[in-house]
Amino acid sequence: MQGLLILLSVPIILLLILLGMAVRIVPEYNRLVVFRLGRIIGAKGPGLILLVPFVDRGVRVDFRETFFDVPPQTTITKDNAPVSIDFLVYMKIVDAVPSVVNVEDYDGAARGIAITTLRAVVGDMALDDVLSRRDEINEALRTKLDEVTNRWGIKVTAVEIREIIPPPVIQEAMTRQMSAERTRRAQVTEATGTREASITIAEGSKQAAILEAEGKRQATLLEAEGYALALQSIHNVARNVDGNTMSLQYLEALRALGNSPATKMVIPAEFTNLLRPFLEHTRQPVE
Repeated sequence: MQGLLILLSVPIILLLILLGMAVRIVPEYNRLVVFRLGRIIGAKGPGLILLVPFVDRGVRVDFRETFFDVPPQTTITKDNAPVSIDFLVYMKIVDAVPSVVNVEDYDGAARGIAITTLRAVVGDMALDDVLSRRDEINEALRTKLDEVTNRWGIKVTAVEIREIIPPPVIQEAMTRQMSAERTRRAQVTEATGTREASITIAEGSKQAAILEAEGKRQATLLEAEGYALALQSIHNVARNVDGNTMSLQYLEALRALGNSPATKMVIPAEFTNLLRPFLEHTRQPVE
């Protein structure tokens, strides 16, 4: 009985082993590059893949985007200044077959190409351009890397420089320049504030002078209107005064002159005209 069970279990175990070798489940983000007797037959997946045991061999390829970092590399700029640059490279496999057939280790190959490409790109630029045109360097590296890795079925999606370290002498000069620039900005800000304050004070003085002049003008106008009203009142009163009233006022004035100690008197010519009505009245005959 035990021998029979052993005989039955051996084929079952062999069958399970064969099924394990023949059946592959490939997720959505993977592809299986299949070789049959050493000859490639293509990429399979995703889903359930059946292989011929001992005949087919599958190489799994990940289609997800990956990245690797390039350690700091010392490169020489166009003006012979050494700089240390480290960056990240993002890439993904877009064709599974070339990534397996055309290159043994695409990650290491891409890293080496990235280093040599960096030195070529930075060597054609001056130090000031390297420090200020980081985006252009990223794009140049990405374009050149993509041209090389395209034959491997790999797409370089992005290159990002993390840090650019210039020589110590350049760093000290940049520090001094930054300090001088901050001092200049502070002086410009202070001068601008002083100028704006002076303009504000001048505007305030101007407005005050305008208001004061306007006040004086209004006061002068009111005073002139007062004089005009007074003269108008005097004119109205004088117009209602008759000749006899004026004659009486002249007589009062002559009386005052007569009481004065002066030996000379000045009589206006109009006085005779004012007295003419009285004289004519006295000359009339009595009936």
